[in-house]
Amino acid sequence: MSPKNKPLVVIQDQENRYTPDWDSLDSRPLPSWYDDAKFGIFIHWGVFSVPSFGSEWFWINWKGSKNPKYVDFMKRNYPPGFTYPDFGPMFTAEFFEPQQWAEILKSSGAKYVVLTSKHHEGYTLWPSKYSFNWNAMDVGPKRDLVGDLANAIRKHTDLKFGLYHSLYEWFHPLYLQDKENDWGTQDFVKSKTMPELYEIVNKYKPSVIWSDGDWETNDKYWNSTDFIAWLYNDSPVKQEIVVNDRWGRGTTCKHGDFYTCTDHFNPGTLQLHKWENCLTIDRQSWGFRRNAVLSDYNSTPDLLKEMATTISCGGNMLLNVGPTHYGQIPPIYEERLRQIGQWLNINGEAIFGSRPWIYQNDTRTPDIWYTKGKGSKELLLSDPVYAIVLQWPETGVIELTVPTATASTQVTFLGYPGEIKWGVASPGIQVRFPSKSKVSNDWAWVLRLDNLVY
Repeated sequence: MSPKNKPLVVIQDQENRYTPDWDSLDSRPLPSWYDDAKFGIFIHWGVFSVPSFGSEWFWINWKGSKNPKYVDFMKRNYPPGFTYPDFGPMFTAEFFEPQQWAEILKSSGAKYVVLTSKHHEGYTLWPSKYSFNWNAMDVGPKRDLVGDLANAIRKHTDLKFGLYHSLYEWFHPLYLQDKENDWGTQDFVKSKTMPELYEIVNKYKPSVIWSDGDWETNDKYWNSTDFIAWLYNDSPVKQEIVVNDRWGRGTTCKHGDFYTCTDHFNPGTLQLHKWENCLTIDRQSWGFRRNAVLSDYNSTPDLLKEMATTISCGGNMLLNVGPTHYGQIPPIYEERLRQIGQWLNINGEAIFGSRPWIYQNDTRTPDIWYTKGKGSKELLLSDPVYAIVLQWPETGVIELTVPTATASTQVTFLGYPGEIKWGVASPGIQVRFPSKSKVSNDWAWVLRLDNLVY
């Protein structure tokens, strides 16, 4: 049977089915691939990439809140009567090479990617049957951008492919009508949002559905639990699908396979539920901005600090890039991704498949974060502990004050082939760093500690 003819729905045994309520849905175990992955790439791409000014919320800032900065930008650069949909044909993607994107994403070391299939502007990056004349096949690139990237990712990498989808649309008349009716009607949900979600799952079989745009009303309006129950029970990705927590007002940080809570969420302490830190390389925007300056971009050391602090506390890091309207991942984003990948090539054993240790950061020496290496979820002497040191010690000696050594403890400096001098301190372990010229990476150095006392 060819892939096209495979059945889209597989029915589970009735006793194992989840019911469309949060108590049942929240009881589902998290698929292990997601917790092991640790690091993914977010991609915000759409018609907002054409004006590429201010942020991806360009349309609502211009025509909704009428922000003077956006109004003035349009007056100075576009003719009277120009509308936001007029940007659609300018979203050309002529330099979009899916295989090239796949290679860049793979080079980052990331284990999954999440593409904006549709942002709040309503424009779909796939030829949706429910978004006539406002999709990437009808207007702009004249191609299935979601499908092209999904195929390239799956053919050329081992990354999991995921999709972001906005539940609401700023100016869709049916949504505005439902809002005017105080959410007593669901015309928008039944004819637009939910059909789109079922469509992208059946067509592209994503491993992640990253929902957004939920906050104006509750999950009952959105029919969220019905959809998630279908995902878990009957969808073609029921075994590995993971969803976030943005499914209606009040669900954020309470329901879903992983919590996002807020954008750039990084609590700095161990969390009881799996969570994700979604953040941007450009601090000011998720989409590409032509008016960005160098200081707006997080440096590679900044991003490695985010990674260390996030993963030490049990989270995943989802790092966003914003491609151009002509289909290029800008070189500054590419540089950051490749540098993170080079770091992970040396230090990835401290990240991938790791678990939080009994301590997340050092109690006395700042900028040291710990992870526990691959192994069981229990704390065993055989599992290595990793100390991620964000600042090179000025004296050449670092004090790790929380680990307790045994007679068989070993200390290894990842990316340095020689032996490390270390000794027992009170408290902890004191480690002498090698010459900086002899180590393999420039930022965030990792010490592997074997056979500690827990």
